[in-house]
Amino acid sequence: MDQKELLEKTRVGASRREFLKKSATLVASGGLAARLGHVPAVHAAGSDEIRVGLIGCGDRGTGAVDNVLQAAPGVRLVALGDVFKDRIQTSLQELQKLGRQVNVPEERQFVGFGAFEKVLASDANYIILATPPGFRPWHLKAAIEAGKNIFAEKPVGVDGPGIRMVLAANDQAKNQGLAIGVGTQRRHQSGYLETLKRIHDGAIGDILAARAYWNQGPIWVHPRQEGWSDMVWQLRNWYYFTWLCGDHIVEQHVHNLDVVNWAMGTHPARAVGVGGRQVRTGPEYGNIYDHFSIDYEYPNGVHMLSMCRQIPNCENSVSEALTGSKGFCQVNKYTITGEKSWRFPEKDNRPYVQEHTDLIASIRAGRPYNELMTVAETTLTAIMGRIAAYTGKAVNWEQALNSEESLMPTKLDWEEPLAVAPVAMPGQMPLA
Repeated sequence: MDQKELLEKTRVGASRREFLKKSATLVASGGLAARLGHVPAVHAAGSDEIRVGLIGCGDRGTGAVDNVLQAAPGVRLVALGDVFKDRIQTSLQELQKLGRQVNVPEERQFVGFGAFEKVLASDANYIILATPPGFRPWHLKAAIEAGKNIFAEKPVGVDGPGIRMVLAANDQAKNQGLAIGVGTQRRHQSGYLETLKRIHDGAIGDILAARAYWNQGPIWVHPRQEGWSDMVWQLRNWYYFTWLCGDHIVEQHVHNLDVVNWAMGTHPARAVGVGGRQVRTGPEYGNIYDHFSIDYEYPNGVHMLSMCRQIPNCENSVSEALTGSKGFCQVNKYTITGEKSWRFPEKDNRPYVQEHTDLIASIRAGRPYNELMTVAETTLTAIMGRIAAYTGKAVNWEQALNSEESLMPTKLDWEEPLAVAPVAMPGQMPLA
């Protein structure tokens, strides 16, 4: 079955999903682990052992394994999968420094496009999905069908058809009682948790306006090497191709958008915006933009100004802010000014580790939680903004969710030509 057929089989309707209010109720110092009870210090190999299978062995996947091995006792790495063998080897060399928690012999190292299926067929019971996000819907669907607990990196898709697949898979995951965590680590970060709890308790009154920024300098690029096919080149430079990355508004800025959605308790209803390629104009930069500015409107009429940029020698900011009827909150600095001025007084926890601690605690307590719907809606928020900038049109939630534009190639082949889609031109690109 090819990718297009998979999409058709998982297509769902456009019913609006209520955004789930989570995490703000957690105690800032302990997260879910404190709420669900003490995790025993020692675990024998058995039903409570966490056996990790990693799908996607790049830097983030390797980092996620490092995080989960620190998160709780009774955790070990048992399987690795990636399209490139050298990525597995590099990852394993780094992870083996951690000691006996890493036991991945060659027969549990899987290479190629089908590597994910072999990891899922192993005895791993905690799957980390860390491939480029274009693959995320298919890997989520397969992992859920295999009955695995999942930690997926964000975002969870790059287009409307992919998000519809994720929503259908989420329904199945809920029916099966699976635990799914998604890498929006701010929702497990003590300063964010306490700040958002105060926002929801009315510390700044009604939210009147919001802003979210991820403005930074350039990122990595790997020059094309002799002998690389189109597929190899694009996968090695996955960040620069919309079918793999979704553009940086989706892959990176999703974190800031998630914080504002969290504060608002819902997702935006509409977006209009601009963007383009001002500096990264060469073919080595694929077909993504280097800047976006989006005006999001929530159902209650509140607007969020969203900016993201990857251009050198500019003013940088990775931040979220909320203006309320009774005060102002600089969320990323954990400060509130106004009638109830406040500053987070404690030292932050380690959120990249805490998100795994919380997920494992929920599994072992028999009360697995599921963050997939929340992050699917935040991912679609970012996709809606990208579509608005690419087309130059106002885009509403239903249009983004029901979009027929599928970015994933219908066939994944190492040797066949794979043309780079044209850079989107506002005013010319249709709203699919």
